[in-house]
Amino acid sequence: MARGLSGAGVSRREFLCTVAAAAVAGCGPRGSPALPPGELLGMSQALGHRLRDGNFPPPSEVRKTGVLIVGAGISGLSAAWQLAKAAVDDFLVLEMENEAGGNSRAGQSPLVAYPWAAHYLPLPGPEATLVRELLAELGVLQGDPAAVKPAYDERYLCATPQERVYRNGLWDDGLLPQRGLEVGEREQQRRFQARMDELKQALDSDGRRLFAIPMALSSRDQAWRALDRISFKQWLDDNGFTAPTLHWLANYACRDDYGTSHAETSAWAGLHYFACRNGEASNAAGDSVLTAPEGNAWLARGLARHAAGRIVTGALAGRIEEGKTSLAVDVLQGAKTVRYEARQLIWAAPAFVLPSVWPAMPGELRAAALAGDYAPWLTANLHLSDFPEERRGAPPAWDNVFYDSPGLGYVVATHQLIRRRLPGTVLTYYRALHDVKPAEGRRLLLETPREAWAAGILAELERVHPDIRRLTTQLDVFRSGHAMRRPTPGSLFDGRREKLANFRHPRIALAHADLSGFSLFEEAQYRGVQAARRVLDSL
Repeated sequence: MARGLSGAGVSRREFLCTVAAAAVAGCGPRGSPALPPGELLGMSQALGHRLRDGNFPPPSEVRKTGVLIVGAGISGLSAAWQLAKAAVDDFLVLEMENEAGGNSRAGQSPLVAYPWAAHYLPLPGPEATLVRELLAELGVLQGDPAAVKPAYDERYLCATPQERVYRNGLWDDGLLPQRGLEVGEREQQRRFQARMDELKQALDSDGRRLFAIPMALSSRDQAWRALDRISFKQWLDDNGFTAPTLHWLANYACRDDYGTSHAETSAWAGLHYFACRNGEASNAAGDSVLTAPEGNAWLARGLARHAAGRIVTGALAGRIEEGKTSLAVDVLQGAKTVRYEARQLIWAAPAFVLPSVWPAMPGELRAAALAGDYAPWLTANLHLSDFPEERRGAPPAWDNVFYDSPGLGYVVATHQLIRRRLPGTVLTYYRALHDVKPAEGRRLLLETPREAWAAGILAELERVHPDIRRLTTQLDVFRSGHAMRRPTPGSLFDGRREKLANFRHPRIALAHADLSGFSLFEEAQYRGVQAARRVLDSL
């Protein structure tokens, strides 16, 4: 965490103490309204135990398909998108949850749609050709997808103001605080931004950008990849970036994209966050993002259209067996097991699950799949009857961040509907449990009641919005124990991740953002398409 605590923030200790103490509803400050009702969603322990124990009944039915895709997150849907575009229609997509979308799922209230996780897409740069292709197909990128500065549908360009940060009792525009800073700190901020701009443009001897997205297109120069061996915090210190606001920004960025503090994030990944984005638009600033009330669910739906009628939800893959001419995958669907026989399999679920499902998985690949760790996350959607009381400073924005706070802040679902006068709104609150060990975070997610999380979240938010408890009519909490693979120092270029990314098998292809080492839409889409292309070559 950044140094010091502002008067508006809630420290990690305060937050966890609130959570620990709030075991029953109605445990807010004396005289405050009772906790709002809501649901506790995500993290099915029963399904996890079924998968771990392999306690499936014998198959009672056999179904055949050409290509079986396991996982209907962005990677799996992107693989289906690529197959369909190649006129391959003999495929099925299996999804353990009751709907497709993975981290890009959304909810719907009578007022507005809202995200459960991923909620924006930065403007794609020239290397992100697949993202541009999809956006053009959806009509959001208008004109030539290869244009240096394409135009984008204004309904998806984030309305202004885009972001603000709350510090020392005031809202500041943007994410890098400016008020009350000494000249030396402002100079460090300027120097850091100049360095990131240099890295965005820099090329290696092979003409590759140092940090590109998809990350597989980045420089292969070992001098740059060596940054994976140290933390992003160490890189900042080693390069004279010691300003508290810069360390706060770096820490916030790593928590936001990777679920990990900057002291536990690979320096390569930290620099990639700031230096890989170079997208531009003819009708928006380069730092604009694409978003919608439902977050990234519109992107997932756009991909899923190509798999219409071919997505099977509530399907838990439990065992993979290799045959001479096909693969057999036993899948738990409700109370019965269905055996799917396929010529090709695309595994688009998290890598750490595969060793439990594929007994014949090669040993080195098994070790690589189990080497990564995953960040536990908490998301909450607060349904408000009216907009909360505002503090001074910058006006309400889409993304609202609290300086020195355990949470990452909240986004406003109705911000894109600025032309409509709505009777309320939905705020989506994000919190990466980066300040405890991942296993401990997962234990907290499993064992802590919704009321405790709700009390902690409201205690944090009401430091800035004193009336938010009174205005909240519903507060739903969503838990994700393995939200994303953590790019810790040494995890990207020590050979284990590459073993997953370079794996080749005559009938099995891997497709997941895990192959990139961190979870971003562009990475998930790229890995899904690459797997589909390998399958097409085999077919």
